[in-house]
Amino acid sequence: MMRLHNLRPRPGARHRVKRLGCGESSGHGKTSGKGHKGQKARSGGSLRLGFEGGQMPLIRRLPKRGFNNAAFHSTYAVVNLSDLNDFKAGTVVNEQLLRESKLVRGDVVGIKILGDGELKHALKIEADKISESARAKIEKAGGTVTMRDRSQEKAAANSEKSDEAAKSDEVKPKKKSASASKAKKKTSRK
Repeated sequence: MMRLHNLRPRPGARHRVKRLGCGESSGHGKTSGKGHKGQKARSGGSLRLGFEGGQMPLIRRLPKRGFNNAAFHSTYAVVNLSDLNDFKAGTVVNEQLLRESKLVRGDVVGIKILGDGELKHALKIEADKISESARAKIEKAGGTVTMRDRSQEKAAANSEKSDEAAKSDEVKPKKKSASASKAKKKTSRK
């Protein structure tokens, strides 16, 4: 039986350490596998990845064209039905609850429910996306699915921001221009 005290790495996963500089008969003696002289033979003489001896490197020689969607990609947190069996029957499963239970972490656009596993009891699920198989299994277990409308949430957030901006504009006193203040000084001197 496997226990913590008798865990071993798989055969071949660990190799004998290469013993360097132990005499010429060791097979790694004299120059210790570094060859003769040069930058790579010196201590601390390592070259960064992609360095081509001062020549313009390949990554800079290639033209950069086209559009890359990586910056605009929407990442959804994936939750399987088998993960939802930990919640009690009748629980409202939303993003906040999933974050508290550590099923969802990091910065994501929304939640997507997938149909891997079986749901044992009825749950009220709020998600941004859901697969057809997951929806069928949830409804079969007696649960309900509510899709969150992100467009309304974004509109509400934008309206709050515009209201805050309008309030801050009202509060700020109007600054006098530099030319107006100079003109006042000139008139006061006369």
